[in-house]
Amino acid sequence: MEKVVVAYSGGLDTSYCVKYLIHEKNLEVHTILVNTGGFSEEELEHTEKRAYELGSSSHVNKTILDKFYEKAIKYLIFGNVLKNNTYPLSVSAERIFQAIEVIQYAKEVGAKYIAHGSTGAGNDQIRFDVIFQTLAPEIEIITPIRDLKLSRQEEVTYLEKHGVHYSWEKAQYSINKGIWGTSVGGKETLTSHSTLPEEAYPSQLTKKTPEKVTLQFTNGELTAINGEDGDPVKNIQKLEKLASAFAIGRDIHVGDTIIGIKGRVGFEAAAPLLIIKAHHLLEKHVLTKWQQYWKEQLANWYGMLLHEGNYLDPVMRNIEVFLEDSQKSVTGTVKVILQPYHFTLEGIESEFDMMKSDFGQYGEMNNSWTSDDAKGFIKIYGNANKIYHNVNPSEL
Repeated sequence: MEKVVVAYSGGLDTSYCVKYLIHEKNLEVHTILVNTGGFSEEELEHTEKRAYELGSSSHVNKTILDKFYEKAIKYLIFGNVLKNNTYPLSVSAERIFQAIEVIQYAKEVGAKYIAHGSTGAGNDQIRFDVIFQTLAPEIEIITPIRDLKLSRQEEVTYLEKHGVHYSWEKAQYSINKGIWGTSVGGKETLTSHSTLPEEAYPSQLTKKTPEKVTLQFTNGELTAINGEDGDPVKNIQKLEKLASAFAIGRDIHVGDTIIGIKGRVGFEAAAPLLIIKAHHLLEKHVLTKWQQYWKEQLANWYGMLLHEGNYLDPVMRNIEVFLEDSQKSVTGTVKVILQPYHFTLEGIESEFDMMKSDFGQYGEMNNSWTSDDAKGFIKIYGNANKIYHNVNPSEL
């Protein structure tokens, strides 16, 4: 029998794919779940058990937190990347690296086909297919849900026909969790006017007394929390636990999908938003004006290309080199106050803080130039405006 690898999550769509590929396509199915921080060990074991019950010939759970951090999250922090100034690319970044692991596994088992459960109306189909086609054009892609335009009930009926009687009761809110944030979808996000209710979010408010936290960055990476050293992945998880208790990091992202329609999704991302905002504040103190300006331009492109599945374009490696080089002096401590539903950045301490220079204090005094120097500078600085309005006197 020819082999097919299914990008498997244990949900209804991918479970349908397993049964369909066995019974309708007569293929030997192999499943892989790529964990980017959304599954506990117990959940991984449960998912593996279900895969075998559905008929998978082999199943692999692959956790890639360290790789995901090194290849993506690190640069999203360096670039302070927030899609539309709001969304920390929680799910969109994950899909790229899940697709890469899936295609590598397909090559390992010698699969002729690869399958995923995406519909034809979202971004994930593009992210998966672009990666698959680029890294393994010889492997054919099968997408039963997209191709057959199946309803949820049709999938349930088919599975029951083949002896699968799991509870597929649709949750009121769809949750997609990972280390870099959790997306939340529901009936409200299908509208333009409604917001998600409190109970829709996985993390609920359990702390109300403000709490001070210090975040230590070393060359742009989060290396300590409250003076306690740890690797960046562990620190992200630790900070998420601390901050989510205050229900921090909730918002609704409105954006343009790759296929051209508008989309709306809720999310909670306490650690990502805290880290990005704290990192950005530190950069304001230690980077020059033009470093900050060009970082913002390139990081915006980086986030957009990653979001739209273009991670393998070589320009991404070029931008990563720039972002990494920009972090040489991004070392210091940021002081943060956690409060219910929001946080406050108090300030920073860094040996590279350019506010501590001997040249002067903003709005107070100048130590390195005279008043005549200032007057001459201002006179020359305004020349372009003076020339333009001299030639075009009637514009005002």
